[in-house]
Amino acid sequence: MPDTQDAPRPGFDIRAVNQTVIAEYRATGGELVKTLPGSRLVLLTTTGRRTGREHTTPLGYVRDTATEDSASAGGNADGGGESDPGGNDGDSNGGGRIVVFASNMAAPRDPDWYRNLAANPKVVVELGTERHEAEALTATGTERERLYQALVAAMPGIQGHQEQVDREIPVVVLSLLR
Repeated sequence: MPDTQDAPRPGFDIRAVNQTVIAEYRATGGELVKTLPGSRLVLLTTTGRRTGREHTTPLGYVRDTATEDSASAGGNADGGGESDPGGNDGDSNGGGRIVVFASNMAAPRDPDWYRNLAANPKVVVELGTERHEAEALTATGTERERLYQALVAAMPGIQGHQEQVDREIPVVVLSLLR
């Protein structure tokens, strides 16, 4: 993702932007060249907590290669795995977990996609041309901090988001189901 993001302007339609990114992502197998060149994204589909309808959102991510035995998303594990913010873009079966940041562009409330997966953690993840069912968990404690640092290293533009809001921005681990 770009290192910086401008605050949305009046009349800015994030849904329209997301739909354009989603269409290009699916048409190119995840190789964005027009909308967000060089961005490393995953498409996350959640089920609406009120409507039951599917909603897809493009998100920056890192891959975490920690095993569930050495670091669980709900626990306070001190690591044990390595984050891979660089490679394995299309290797969705290469092991590890996908980690995303529920910043909502440093808005005061959690994004709708996060509120949806908090209500129903069964999600769909699209990585390149592959589509997988996954389970979402919110990281806590030292694992959250470790994964947050990996996200910031891969996407420096999100570094100041936590300091701009009063809420703790959720770090979400998406475990692909096999």
